[in-house]
Amino acid sequence: MTATEERKFFPEIMTGTHGPEEGAGAGTPWPDDVPPGQDDTWYPLRDDPWRAQRLEYFIAMLWGVTGVCGIGLMVVYWTGGQAQLEGYLLLAAFGCLGVGLLLWARNLLPGHEVTAVRHQHISDPEVRAAVVDSLARGAEPMMSRRGFLVKKVLVPVGGIFGIAALWPLASLGPRPDSALYHTKWYPGARLVTEDGRAITVDDIMVDGILTVWPEGYIDNPESGAVIINIGGAPVQARPGQAGFEVVSGANGLVCFSKVCTHAGCAVSLFNVLSMQLICPCHQSTFNILQDCKPVFGPASRPLPQLPLGVAPGGYLIARSDFIEPIGPGFWNRSGD
Repeated sequence: MTATEERKFFPEIMTGTHGPEEGAGAGTPWPDDVPPGQDDTWYPLRDDPWRAQRLEYFIAMLWGVTGVCGIGLMVVYWTGGQAQLEGYLLLAAFGCLGVGLLLWARNLLPGHEVTAVRHQHISDPEVRAAVVDSLARGAEPMMSRRGFLVKKVLVPVGGIFGIAALWPLASLGPRPDSALYHTKWYPGARLVTEDGRAITVDDIMVDGILTVWPEGYIDNPESGAVIINIGGAPVQARPGQAGFEVVSGANGLVCFSKVCTHAGCAVSLFNVLSMQLICPCHQSTFNILQDCKPVFGPASRPLPQLPLGVAPGGYLIARSDFIEPIGPGFWNRSGD
């Protein structure tokens, strides 16, 4: 604790004063148990300016290493990342930063170590306010007397390392942009199985179900869909989705997104007796004949329906992408 701080801590028991040459202002009182005449401008290397300047350059070099390590972190992360190398860079960066701060505080900042008697009482609000003011003034010598270290070294290095610390945000994945609104289905895309075989209107028997993808995108999980042959059963379509099914003879084919609207699991169970699709994760149940709306479980929106058509040769095709986003809701999507 510096003498200046002591003068602020115990004003109610101070009896002595000191002159203007002692650094804290004329008339500032001293506590009885603190030696008077303390010099607020003193620091360990004040009388050896050559060593002080050399130490200042050494600290600048340490913090320069911190900045170089920050740039290195950005380069390593940009080129794919390597955990061990990133760890070494972080160790060197924080180590040099800490050693530099330690040397700076120990040798270049002003202040004395003074031990005073402990006073068992609670300070008045005015006293506590004076302590806060004293602590605030303690930062002034650090910023003004070591402008080279603060302004030309520490601030730029802190900026570089701060930017480097933001780069791991890239690990959160690419910006979604409009990807959450669209899948790989496109007008004229043939419905294919997981082995790439295109299907026709006669490939699925009545009450049968098959998982399909758009041709060329069987590895895209967001585009997975289920096609069901409901035979001649009537379908209740939502407004704007009438005619999305294909009717051919005894076959009535409807196709819905396979991505559950609750948590994104694959809807893969089919109850043929009740004509319901069931998600195995949380048992959300969707009524196929009633626009695939949820009738049980936590899902709150129907499964989006894919508009179907028939191409020459009887091949089933998509007339367009789903007309609504598939899967769970997100921040800027309204509920149904």
